[in-house]
Amino acid sequence: MMATQHLKRLCALKLRPARRAGPTFAPMFCHNLNLGMTRRDFFGRFALGLGGIALSQLLPRSFAASAAAKPFRGVLAQPHFAPRAKRIIYLFMAGGPSQLDLFDYKPLLNQRNGEDLPESVRMGQRLTGMSANQAQLPMAGSIFNFAQHGATGAWMSDLLPWTSRLVDDLCFVRSMHTPHINHDPAITFFQTGHQLPGRPSMGSWLSYGLGSANENLPGFIVLISKDRIDQPLYARLWGNAFLPSIHQGVQFRGGSDPVLFLRDPDGLPGKARRQMLDRLAELHAKQFEELGDPEISARVAQYEMAFRMQTSVPEVAELRNEPASTFELYGEEARVPGTFAANCLLARRLAERDVRFIQLYHPGWDQHGALPKGIRRQCGDVDRASYALVTDLKQRGLLDDTLVVWGGEFGRTNYSQGKLTADDYGRDHHPRCFTIWMTGGGVKRGYSHGATDDFGYNVAAEAVSVHDLQATILHLMGIDHERLTFRTQGRNYRLTDVEGEVVAPVLA
Repeated sequence: MMATQHLKRLCALKLRPARRAGPTFAPMFCHNLNLGMTRRDFFGRFALGLGGIALSQLLPRSFAASAAAKPFRGVLAQPHFAPRAKRIIYLFMAGGPSQLDLFDYKPLLNQRNGEDLPESVRMGQRLTGMSANQAQLPMAGSIFNFAQHGATGAWMSDLLPWTSRLVDDLCFVRSMHTPHINHDPAITFFQTGHQLPGRPSMGSWLSYGLGSANENLPGFIVLISKDRIDQPLYARLWGNAFLPSIHQGVQFRGGSDPVLFLRDPDGLPGKARRQMLDRLAELHAKQFEELGDPEISARVAQYEMAFRMQTSVPEVAELRNEPASTFELYGEEARVPGTFAANCLLARRLAERDVRFIQLYHPGWDQHGALPKGIRRQCGDVDRASYALVTDLKQRGLLDDTLVVWGGEFGRTNYSQGKLTADDYGRDHHPRCFTIWMTGGGVKRGYSHGATDDFGYNVAAEAVSVHDLQATILHLMGIDHERLTFRTQGRNYRLTDVEGEVVAPVLA
């Protein structure tokens, strides 16, 4: 009945010029009219007029109804197959950690320390402009000690004594590679599946596909370590791009005010805010009826989420309520808002509340010079906290359905950028091979996938591309990466673009 009434309304529309040149669309059921509208106009008014039924569920609501709001659903009625993980915590080490000083033990580099990198190893591969003009590319063995750990005997640097305790729970991918050699395109590629801006981030894709599991918190939250920025981290890295804006990541800051502009101004009671949102929703309903823009419904949903977050965010961000045993695990740094340790603890609290995608960024790994000093500081920031997060999740029974990922956008070279001395060196960007690790939610534990050559310069076995990793992460969440798409600009887009294969050997 409602659809019939809407068709009658369409036939009653006054003639008006089409908005742009091109073929017009005349509905077959309006035999006596020549509507001056484009296909976009027609489908916008017709489909979104019916969509107003769904919007009306949001407009306007009482305070009690708002408090009982349900999580929003994704476009998938159900996952493509049974998920192994319910949520993801991605610990992104922005800047490119040196795999040769952390995970990828290469004694040959120490034996041939200072010798020029053989051309037979480099094979003419491109370098950055920062080291391409060096007269020599002296190979640099790590000055840090490596030892085997756990029942699996995984090699680990003494820079990571806490993480070394976890090796039997970790899945190392030692054969990652990327086509991008500079920070911005490489990070953008990891986060969005494309090196250029304008694509949705991984967290946005998951929110779009699976929706939210918590009605009072966003489905995608971003935490950035303070005081470690060496390369810019743009908001587009957690942006929604062409997906509805409700799927964008929400950044939480360290301190007493985690989300900007969330608190009401002094003197404005909650009842007044509720009334304002109700009246604003009525105006949006009229605008939606007139324009049929789906972003209007997304905007209303965001207003309602922000209203509920006024209560939920202060509660989840209040770390002082944690028992002393928690800080014994994470360390005293976890008491300082905005540190990596505090963000790891907050990530666990968000995971407990079923936030689907929790993205941590820890910058500061871009060590072109003075690497030993810089990497010691970085590992001091992340080693114990990473161990504590995994251990905490495991103790609480959350690790089995939480996927934790640790890694950067590329690795570092096996040769020294700049002067090589007995106790100091730098390393340039190296996209040809690097290491990440994963644990929890459906991946093999105590397993190493892939290998690099003896020089640590090229992948020697079982190469894994960035799109392969993304396809695998989606698979663990129950999504076929080729089937989660969004059509815009005349084509279907997906996170993995036109590539990517699930890395089956890493699956438990």
